[in-house]
Amino acid sequence: MTKAIQSNYTSEQVAAWLRGLLAIAWADGDFDAEEQNLIAALTTDELAPAINFCSIEPITPKELADALGNDANITENFLRTAVMVAVADGIYSFSEDKLLRQFFQALGHKPKALEALRHTMHHPPESEGGGEKTAQLNREQSSALPHPDVLRPVRVWLDDLNVDDPQVARFLCKMIPAQCPFERDIKLFGHKVVHIPPLCKLNPLYDQLVGLRFRALSYLADDCKEDVSNYY
Repeated sequence: MTKAIQSNYTSEQVAAWLRGLLAIAWADGDFDAEEQNLIAALTTDELAPAINFCSIEPITPKELADALGNDANITENFLRTAVMVAVADGIYSFSEDKLLRQFFQALGHKPKALEALRHTMHHPPESEGGGEKTAQLNREQSSALPHPDVLRPVRVWLDDLNVDDPQVARFLCKMIPAQCPFERDIKLFGHKVVHIPPLCKLNPLYDQLVGLRFRALSYLADDCKEDVSNYY
């Protein structure tokens, strides 16, 4: 009989990890009922069933740092999943960038990966320069980039995420859908009128999300000897 692999994290670390991801999900103020139900299900089934989702609150950077501790592998893996939550919808907002920078600083990591992501922000805040000044700044930054693939550094960094914990692996398999939820056929009177392609492929980090899900599935199947059929 195969012995079950125990979690590498304490219940306090798992709860802090989840609250950190929730803080990122809520950062842009667009956290609809469907997303709330998804996070609630993930909380109950995968990560922290003892947490009351109705009373959970986003975590502060200091609380996060105190809970996760000084293990660089744990803190950096949390930051990778937090960035993936931020870009899962294909849009990287200023509010997400601001909170992520606070998390990076509190956990003692330099936000090099975020520098590349900042070039994808569509609506910089007024405080950073509005109107033509902001547009001119964006043009100057884009023209000064040393490589056409500005997101390569963040792609490499995300690909280094270690999937070595069963609870986190299950969470990732649930969080990242097997098939893009936006892909569908529009039918009229029983006949297909138009096919909407999987819009998540427009996400510049789509391959990283898919690759992470595959690694999580492989870890659960090969290392933990779990049945992963329910994730397909």
